[in-house]
Amino acid sequence: MSKRFKWGIGVILLVVVGVFVVPEAYAYFTKRNYESEAITEVPEGYEVATLAGGCFWCMEPPFEKLEGVKEVVSGYTGGDMENPTYEEVSSGQTEHIESVQVYYDPEVISYEEILDVFWRQINPTDDEGQFIDRGYQYTTAIFYHNQEQKTTAEQSKLTIAESERFDGEIVTPIREVQTFYRAEEYHQDYYKKNEFRYDYYRGNSGRDDYLEKVWGDERELDLPRK
Repeated sequence: MSKRFKWGIGVILLVVVGVFVVPEAYAYFTKRNYESEAITEVPEGYEVATLAGGCFWCMEPPFEKLEGVKEVVSGYTGGDMENPTYEEVSSGQTEHIESVQVYYDPEVISYEEILDVFWRQINPTDDEGQFIDRGYQYTTAIFYHNQEQKTTAEQSKLTIAESERFDGEIVTPIREVQTFYRAEEYHQDYYKKNEFRYDYYRGNSGRDDYLEKVWGDERELDLPRK
């Protein structure tokens, strides 16, 4: 999400509800010397899907509730700069975009199903950001890890395009995966750690209004949940 919008949320809450002055908020409002960690290993028995859908806060919940998903990690990928911080990425100068890595058991849930969920979280016709968050750093992408994922992603994108569900061209790119850097800890599971702030942000972002309009009763897939 946009740095300005996050800052605005924090200011409102800190002024109106002083009790929300907690460590992760303090970390955000003060200068931090943080080096992001490059993730290079996948948990044994799991595969990984790397996806960008704008605000990574909003991309964790839809996948973490699914049976077969071990964990969803927020981070940055797509750029060449090593160990980027949130401030650097959100400035739009690193060529990274906010992304998530979904660690899933292919015996329980398939990559194709992961992508079916992905399309139901985004506006794939917007190449300038997602909803309230504007800029390349908030655009969408599917990052494939092997040829099989690439082929599946291309077919999934074609199916979405042929459905004519969206008004406009499907511009979400399918790209080879690059180094994925884990975001700062206060971003991980933000929707759990800061439920009030997350709900406030999401409710005002326009994401849910758009998805309800586009998908209606088909927004939620009939997949096993935890």
